[in-house]
Amino acid sequence: MAGIVLVFDFDKTIIDCDSDNWVVDDLGFTDLFNQLLPTMPWNSLMDRMMKELHAQEKTIDDIAEVLKRAPIHPRIVPAIKSAHSLGCELRIVSDANMFFVETMLEHLGLREYFSEINTNPGFVDEEGRLRIIPYHDFTKSSHGCNICPPNLCKGMIIERIQASLEGRKKIIYLGDGTGDYCPSLRLGKADYMMPRKNFPVWDLICGNPLLIKAEIHEWSDGEGLERVLLQIINMISVEENKDNSAQLISVDCKLQTISASNQALPQALPVPQ
Repeated sequence: MAGIVLVFDFDKTIIDCDSDNWVVDDLGFTDLFNQLLPTMPWNSLMDRMMKELHAQEKTIDDIAEVLKRAPIHPRIVPAIKSAHSLGCELRIVSDANMFFVETMLEHLGLREYFSEINTNPGFVDEEGRLRIIPYHDFTKSSHGCNICPPNLCKGMIIERIQASLEGRKKIIYLGDGTGDYCPSLRLGKADYMMPRKNFPVWDLICGNPLLIKAEIHEWSDGEGLERVLLQIINMISVEENKDNSAQLISVDCKLQTISASNQALPQALPVPQ
């Protein structure tokens, strides 16, 4: 199914929690996080929290082990592998960070299934501290979107993906949060939006569904995600096969017209069954 690009959010879509909160809470820094939250953007706060973790001698391995315990619905991994086996291209657009996302994907055996990860850079510096920096450096300029947080506009990433696609490829976007609303507005009529029901992006879409050009198919948990996603992929496959059959019929009609005006072609021999 080379004509489909799946774009996944990460937190509360692939894993069943917010990875930032999961790490902060598990390592015992919830109170400090809540104290600092009103004073700075979320992305900057997570970089500050990594500084505090390092100061308290929490290592990169400690963080990785916490991430590996993050909850995930048992049908998510099979759903991703099934979609990939059907020929879909898989990408991630997330407001988490590269270290968190790659650590989880590698733990789940899924890293190789994704051709692209778009998220905030996360790397280990020379002191062994995890640094988290914004995808878009809002200290230098604004990305210009008043819907998205200052560090990342997912809608702009979707537009870049759309511009890079060749042919008649369709996008299926899966997400749950407020940040997934902007990209849903950028999808076209041939695309599909899969919001997680009763989560923020679902509420925003329900506020005015007519703003969304794409077909909307909700899901509630990993089992629903798998079922709905594979149904959409199958539906697109059926439509593509119909289009291909129609093209073959058209070509066949042209060949019949040509052969009628020239010497008849020899009849094809039946192939033994």
